[in-house]
Amino acid sequence: MTLKTAPELALNANVSRKHGHQMPLRRLLSPTFFLGLALVVMFAVYVLLGSYTVTIPDFFTIVINHLTGGEKIPGASFIVMEHKLPRAVVGTMIGIAFGLAGALFQTMLRNPLASPDIIGISYGASAAAVTAIVIFGASGAVVSGAALGGALGVAAIIYAISRGGSGAGGGSRGNAAGNRLILAGVGIAAALHAVVNFLMTRADIRTAADALIWLNGSLNSSTWDRAGVLAVSLLVLIPAVIALAGPLRILELGDDAAAGLGIRVNAARLGLVLTAVGLAAVATAAAGPVAFVAFLAGPIARRIVRKPSLPASALTGALIVLLADFFASNIAPVILDGTVLPVGVITGALGAPFLLWLLVTSNRKEA
Repeated sequence: MTLKTAPELALNANVSRKHGHQMPLRRLLSPTFFLGLALVVMFAVYVLLGSYTVTIPDFFTIVINHLTGGEKIPGASFIVMEHKLPRAVVGTMIGIAFGLAGALFQTMLRNPLASPDIIGISYGASAAAVTAIVIFGASGAVVSGAALGGALGVAAIIYAISRGGSGAGGGSRGNAAGNRLILAGVGIAAALHAVVNFLMTRADIRTAADALIWLNGSLNSSTWDRAGVLAVSLLVLIPAVIALAGPLRILELGDDAAAGLGIRVNAARLGLVLTAVGLAAVATAAAGPVAFVAFLAGPIARRIVRKPSLPASALTGALIVLLADFFASNIAPVILDGTVLPVGVITGALGAPFLLWLLVTSNRKEA
């Protein structure tokens, strides 16, 4: 045992104190923190700026008066409280839900293509919603309910197909089940896409227009009631994500290693699938299948924080939705002579080149 002098002990104490102060600072200034800060800034820009601008003092006056029953500012109070703010809140929550859903699938299956857009869950919601609109003339909450049921039903079919013959499995069998899930989802998505196209050909012009708006994904129907339903759903699903985050990290090591560490692989995988499908389903029911948000959020977050991160994916998803909808509502009309685009058109335009870039970079790494 080596005895240390008093000056050495003092020096070590100073170093420990210095590192102790640095660690919280590093955590505070992490990339995830800056993503959260960027989301707060984007939320403020979304609400305060755009085609109708609101000053910060007026915004707080409007909100306080709305909550306390005080005097309303003509025009401004309605625009902020019934249009801008609920739209921003709903956009943030569906972005969080899509971002988490995509990250859960991509991490669990260890495949960047495994997102609700690609594996057919969004198409299940779309087919059910279009059926409700075209065949039954439904609207509003009925369409959202049909979309929710369609997403859950298709997810159950895909999961059942992917589990067929996979056994209890080790790493290779777990990977095979994941590949089957993706392939089954792609096949079912193609079939459901044909169903949607067939229904659109049978619809009259007005009904087809309503269905097309929903299919593109839009925040136009954002209300406080819809925000409340989304908030309750996330209050149930996000704790499930937190509970499953530990098993998910261990599942990344492979099914054999996870089973050796005491993880019930099949139960954990089923819980992750149910949670991810629930997140994608409630987001789709609220705003339609906003294209590629679930697909984009995880890989972009991974490149920002340099590792898989569910919080970063959730924040990135919310940022994508708010940025895309701000562009669609305020900048696109200037460029396109007054045409206002649904948010899904913008995210879809971003997703296609990102998919090609992801494939190219993956091929370079393999080479």
